[in-house]
Amino acid sequence: MKQIVSRIAVLAMTAWIAGAIPAMAQDDVVIVYDGSGSMWGQIDGTSKVEIAREVLGDLVTNWDDDTNLGLVAYGHRAEGDCTDIETMIAPGPLDRAAFIATVNAINPVGKTPISASVSHAADLLSYRDNPATVVLISDGVETCNADPCALSAQLARQGIAFTVHVVGFDLDDAANASLSCIAENTGGVFVPASNASELTDALAQVKSAMDLKQMPPEPEPVVDEPASPEVTVSGPAQVTVGADFDVTWSKTVNPRDYITIVPLGADRDTSTVYIRAKEETEGRLTAPGEAGLYELRYVLAAGGDTLASTPIEVVEADVTVSGPAQVTVGEDFDVTWSKTINPRDYITIVPLGADRDTSTVYIRAKEETEGRLTAPGEAGLYELRYVLAAGGDTLASTPIEVVEADVTVSGPAQVTVGEDFDVTWSKTINPRDYITIVPLGADRDTSTVYIRAKDVIEGRLTAPGEAGLYELRYVLATGGGTLANTPIEVVEAEVTVSGPAQVTVGAEFDVAWSKTINPRDYITIVPLGADRDTSTVYIRAKDVTEGRLTAPGEAGLYELRYVLATGGSTLASAPIEVVEAEIGISGPGIVRAGTEVDIAWSSNINPRDFITIVAMGADEGSYTDYIRVGSVTQGRLTAPDTTGLYELRYVLEKGGRTLANAPLEVVGADAPLDDGAGLTVPATATPSETITVTWTLQNDSTDQRIAVARKDQPDFSWISVQSIGDATSMQVKMPDETGLYEIRFLDVAGSALMGRSVVEVK
Repeated sequence: MKQIVSRIAVLAMTAWIAGAIPAMAQDDVVIVYDGSGSMWGQIDGTSKVEIAREVLGDLVTNWDDDTNLGLVAYGHRAEGDCTDIETMIAPGPLDRAAFIATVNAINPVGKTPISASVSHAADLLSYRDNPATVVLISDGVETCNADPCALSAQLARQGIAFTVHVVGFDLDDAANASLSCIAENTGGVFVPASNASELTDALAQVKSAMDLKQMPPEPEPVVDEPASPEVTVSGPAQVTVGADFDVTWSKTVNPRDYITIVPLGADRDTSTVYIRAKEETEGRLTAPGEAGLYELRYVLAAGGDTLASTPIEVVEADVTVSGPAQVTVGEDFDVTWSKTINPRDYITIVPLGADRDTSTVYIRAKEETEGRLTAPGEAGLYELRYVLAAGGDTLASTPIEVVEADVTVSGPAQVTVGEDFDVTWSKTINPRDYITIVPLGADRDTSTVYIRAKDVIEGRLTAPGEAGLYELRYVLATGGGTLANTPIEVVEAEVTVSGPAQVTVGAEFDVAWSKTINPRDYITIVPLGADRDTSTVYIRAKDVTEGRLTAPGEAGLYELRYVLATGGSTLASAPIEVVEAEIGISGPGIVRAGTEVDIAWSSNINPRDFITIVAMGADEGSYTDYIRVGSVTQGRLTAPDTTGLYELRYVLEKGGRTLANAPLEVVGADAPLDDGAGLTVPATATPSETITVTWTLQNDSTDQRIAVARKDQPDFSWISVQSIGDATSMQVKMPDETGLYEIRFLDVAGSALMGRSVVEVK
């Protein structure tokens, strides 16, 4: 992780520098995609292949149009075939829809030939002639008897500018180490990811690394061939095989010149490991894996001439490796070594007498002398090896026997479809081992839901959604071997669901079910006869047998369903009709801009339905300020500040459908409002002035009055008031303070405001 953080820091610094230089075209890129069978493993209930499809879809959606992209997949066509590698999309301009469709069609089944796949991608990119970038996404280690570390180092030496960025998906530390060397050897980044979110972040880091391209060097002017400059190179007289050591040179002629170590007297073009001179005069090389006489060389990038050389002897290393005499299949165990030659060297466990390049799980030596390995999944005679990163030579080995594990797994003889149930196992071999339920006699790599063994001996699984004969399995994380199994029968569930025969659109209603199979199961309402996967609103079954749903916003025939969380099967259903609502809404009809509007509605469908004011004829679903209907049938909103024709609407929370509406006219803030009174008043008055008020409405009520009120006072509140009697005019004294006031014609007996007009006192 320390290495990853440091790489990210370098990327951040590069990004700052990149802002000051012109953008340049990107290298061609090929994504190498893991189609091996292990991609069907699940993380938090979702298969890794589904997670990868979604994250890759997001990645290419935002891919730069000026970067050509290709796709290589492995392990997707045949089981156990190390040659199952295919160019799915040749590098070229990105067709996003076609790329996503191709990824989604990949069906993981086979092995993990990482080395051959990366080599295939390199050749596809003509890496010897062109800058080339490969992005490897894998959830497993090399399973085809090859060494990805050695291969990546070779490709880096042979390529113009060959880079591999690696994302290790859902891997343990040992597996991550087996992939990180690919990035290290090629100047790429390695990022581990254990779930969907981390995979997204990992690919974002890789994308950032690819985006940060340095400006190419200025072309060198053509000049007459100068005399060869005088340069010296020096290093230690003796180094150990595979060790890193310091080397210095007197000056740099060209930053692209390089310093290398080759057999003494080797041909002019011989090159093994090397470092670029850059603008430095010192650096570090790695000694070859074979003892002997060698020489350090300073070599010109232009032409390949050696400007300076010095002899150096590479001697054998004195290293031992040790571990327990016997371990159990799949078990983590301690291993030690006497000293570290090179931090990139690794310790591995392989079959006794295996070929030189054989490698399974391993750990890097780093600066330590101890670590932990995981035993293979097959019993037999093996050996621990200390292997040089440079060349792959074994410096030390010791035998170790891997024996069968004595493990049992148990659970109930019978469970109901979709039910959570207890499962136990006698002991845990490795915390990353897992317990799963699969069809009886299923293939070795079959896996559905599972739980990790961790450091416990019991847990809970969820039964499949289909009835039948199954088995519980204890499966090794290393190799996928089944250590123990036991049969279990999954039977159909007897569940019923019920609700009212008829409900109103958008209304909340009670629903009940006879029992809960799994708390994550859910009850939903869908159109009658809808497809199996159809779901709208729903509630989880939890540990209860009743709840409340909300009816759809469209009338029609529907059904209630009890649906299993596992598999999505419907265990029970019942018909229900959703009918139209009969509801009315009313308001004053005409109001002044910015004033409060009293609104009433006939009934409530759902407490979360709302009342709003919108422009006349506004689109369905439009709203401005609103109030929830709650449990009342009246409320108040503020009229818009802009005059015009509007409407009051009762809107369903579910679906945003309008159930009732009424027109509303908004007039100016000073406009007179008349509901039959026929008021006439002057527009202005002076403080304490007496004005004449007239009206046309005949007095046919027992109590009608003319009131003077502040403009913002409630309708039946006033400063002064006089009874009308049989009069049709009246002298009214205005207040002595300036401001906006109203003259109001009140029918107190009928609780009605028959008219009002604004008078400004100034």
